[in-house]
Amino acid sequence: MSRFGPGRGEHKLRLAISLAGLTLLTLAYARNGIGGIASLEIAIIGAAFFGGSALWSAWQLWKDRPE
Repeated sequence: MSRFGPGRGEHKLRLAISLAGLTLLTLAYARNGIGGIASLEIAIIGAAFFGGSALWSAWQLWKDRPE
C-alpha cells in the first residue's frame, strides 16, 4: 500500500459500504421502479459512484494482498 494512501482496513470498509449502497439502491429501484428522467439520472450516478468505489477498493485489496 502507499505510504500516504488508505490502508487495508479502510479499503475493506469502503468496499463494504459501497456494496451496501449498491444493494440498497438496487432494492429501492426494484421496489419503486424508475419514475422519470431524474430518477434514472440518480440511479446512473449512484450506481457509477458506488460501483466505481467498490471496484477501486477491491482492486487495491487484490493488488496489495499479503502472500
